[in-house]
Amino acid sequence: MSTPQIHAEVSQGNPLDLMEQIAVQNEWLFDRAGEDEMHLSFPGQSEDHHLSFSWRHDVETLQLCAQLEVKVPKQKRPEVAALINIINEQLWLGHFEMWPDSGQVIFRHGLLLRGAMAVPEQCEGLIDAALEACDRYYSAFQFVIWAGKSAAEAAAAVVYQCQGSA
Repeated sequence: MSTPQIHAEVSQGNPLDLMEQIAVQNEWLFDRAGEDEMHLSFPGQSEDHHLSFSWRHDVETLQLCAQLEVKVPKQKRPEVAALINIINEQLWLGHFEMWPDSGQVIFRHGLLLRGAMAVPEQCEGLIDAALEACDRYYSAFQFVIWAGKSAAEAAAAVVYQCQGSA
């Protein structure tokens, strides 16, 4: 995972303005869907990354959702749900979830900015946490969905891979 280049000004209100600066600097595709919503796409280690940001003025929170290119077939959803529980126990920041209707897996994390302005380092940390989690655990989801591994086997294989490449 390569850390994004961030040389942006401190946001004076809406943190999505800062995220837009970061997207431009890194030459990422982005769409500002409105004042409070933004979508980014760029190539990653195992898959393309698709990030959505939402700004909620009322709770002064910037939320990030990273969509994995994984749609879970109905028959695999119970085992993937078990895998998500195992993974989430290990995460310090953010969490994975699976949408019940579509089987789409996402990583979600929020940045509370109550009474403060977003700074580039906070945005970098938000993006880094998402990319690290998605890149680290992507293969575990593939092991369950396509290789027929159990949640425990898939989680153990990912931990072993990470330890082996250090």
